[in-house]
Amino acid sequence: MTNKVAESGLVTLDLEVYYPKSGIELFDLKKFLFMGLILKEKDYREALKLYDFSIYQNQYVGITCSADAIIPMWAFMLATSYIQPFAKEVFFGDEATVKQKVFLHNIVSIATDQYYDKRVVIKGCGELPISESAYIAITQILRPVAKSIMFGEPCSTVPIYKKPKEI
Repeated sequence: MTNKVAESGLVTLDLEVYYPKSGIELFDLKKFLFMGLILKEKDYREALKLYDFSIYQNQYVGITCSADAIIPMWAFMLATSYIQPFAKEVFFGDEATVKQKVFLHNIVSIATDQYYDKRVVIKGCGELPISESAYIAITQILRPVAKSIMFGEPCSTVPIYKKPKEI
């Protein structure tokens, strides 16, 4: 019996592979606020000097403030300067926002040479929540190199892009 899908030359790309594997750590400025409302520069600087930033070793870190307070921009910058030597990367945002940023970063880092002039199927179903942003990003990355881009499963695809035939 012939497996037509296997013989079709289609390359399946599963975006779930690029989903962040490790958790996201949060650095919440709320714990540095005086009376939960005000950031005092001198106290903040002193607290940062005493804080153990090694807990962020090789982690993706999101800097956020869960309190309803006005935080000056330099406070985020200062926290970043302490976190960066330990973290894989530092972002602004809550866990969901940072996870999305890491996911998109992983997608745009895909080596496209393996998809050059290939018929690529972007897997459409899976276990993880893949956002519209991820599908937009992969389409932009593959369009210049792929022969064609499809969405779905190899046995049932929706055509997205087909490189025009050269004359």
